[in-house]
Amino acid sequence: MNNFREVNENDILRDWFNFREDTITSLTSTEDKKHFICFEEISEKILRNVPKQNKKYVEKQLKQLDDNFFDYICYWNEKYYRNGFCDGVELISSCLD
Repeated sequence: MNNFREVNENDILRDWFNFREDTITSLTSTEDKKHFICFEEISEKILRNVPKQNKKYVEKQLKQLDDNFFDYICYWNEKYYRNGFCDGVELISSCLD
């Protein structure tokens, strides 16, 4: 049997996460919108206050930060949902034993 807690390239949970990504990451409510990180806006404000000679470097670092943060969030979301799913399956299967 496949261990669903392990992240593999070709597993059913990974496929499901990819399928649900648009819904999970969309801003569907007012509460969601209140907690949105306006990274582009923040970056623009920072770049407006950076000397011209440093602008390209700072812009590159902000892009790297954005990419890194996105990867971090994706990793923790997948870990959280994957383990929650596995915990639920284990709970149900222990009730059936």
